[in-house]
Amino acid sequence: MTLAFRDLFAVDDAFQGIPLPGRTDAWILSDAATVHGIPRDALARFPEVYLEHLIVELDKPGSGRKGVMPGVRELLDCLAARNDVYLALLTGNYEEAARLKLEHFDLWRYFSCGAFGDDAPDRNGLLPKAVARIAASGGPAILAADAIVIGDTPLDVAVAASAGARSIAVATGNYSVDELRASGADVVFEDLSDTNAVLDAILR
Repeated sequence: MTLAFRDLFAVDDAFQGIPLPGRTDAWILSDAATVHGIPRDALARFPEVYLEHLIVELDKPGSGRKGVMPGVRELLDCLAARNDVYLALLTGNYEEAARLKLEHFDLWRYFSCGAFGDDAPDRNGLLPKAVARIAASGGPAILAADAIVIGDTPLDVAVAASAGARSIAVATGNYSVDELRASGADVVFEDLSDTNAVLDAILR
């Protein structure tokens, strides 16, 4: 996103100081545009240029948390094999960015539908959209309150709370177990490596 903003608007480090974790791409971009005085009608090409850079960056050697977090693949395998669970993706990423990221790590195939940062500027509006997409894709017709949101930021916890849904928070992102617990998460894990414990939390 930083590279795309520089290419389009000749601004370096445009997202410095702008909160990123858990927010939608559109929300992040809007804040950067406001800070740097970029008119909203000039932002139309940003997703396209961002995706061009993302494709290149994904193939570069990573550091830090670039990779699949502990237990994620094992948990998805277990959930995908069940007939009493339906997996959907809820993310603030643009849909095409989410696809590129998850395909890079062979995780996109677990999700038949979802809601994305393109769908609503307000993150809390994504859960009802995800539930509607599940039903439209032949999945179960459920209430948003029946969903379980798994995420790694207080904003993910807030998405669940806004619909009366349960939340499971995991401290593999920018927030600690204590911070996620303080945000109101129903269950908090250090990571998802204890598959049985996470399954118990989901299925209880």
